[in-house]
Amino acid sequence: MQFTYAIVYVADVAASLDFFERAFGLRRRFLHDSGGYGELDTGATALAFAQHDTARANLGQDYIAADASPVPLGVEIGLACADVPAAYARATSAGAMGLHAPVTKPWGQTVAYVRCPDGTLVELCTPMG
Repeated sequence: MQFTYAIVYVADVAASLDFFERAFGLRRRFLHDSGGYGELDTGATALAFAQHDTARANLGQDYIAADASPVPLGVEIGLACADVPAAYARATSAGAMGLHAPVTKPWGQTVAYVRCPDGTLVELCTPMG
């Protein structure tokens, strides 16, 4: 097995792609002509977005939409960078809700948390090792 992609279910795929480009500097791979699916290039693993109606049709059932939950869901997207305070400032300036300002953990890693307008929880962190 190889981890190929993660798909985040959102109300507006184009808006999420745009936000992730502005807030985190990620590059868009593509947005399907239907507007229902798109991907960002994050290296070996893609970060993808699918519209709620597409996701519900694929699953054959409902789920909790991240943007409808008053608290973050129990899953996060981790983005590694060299300058976490700068990345946190960029993300919050672009419209992310700051949940936890940058802090250096006892093992030396600097981490911060933001919640995106589509409800996605994102950890910004320095690389491990």
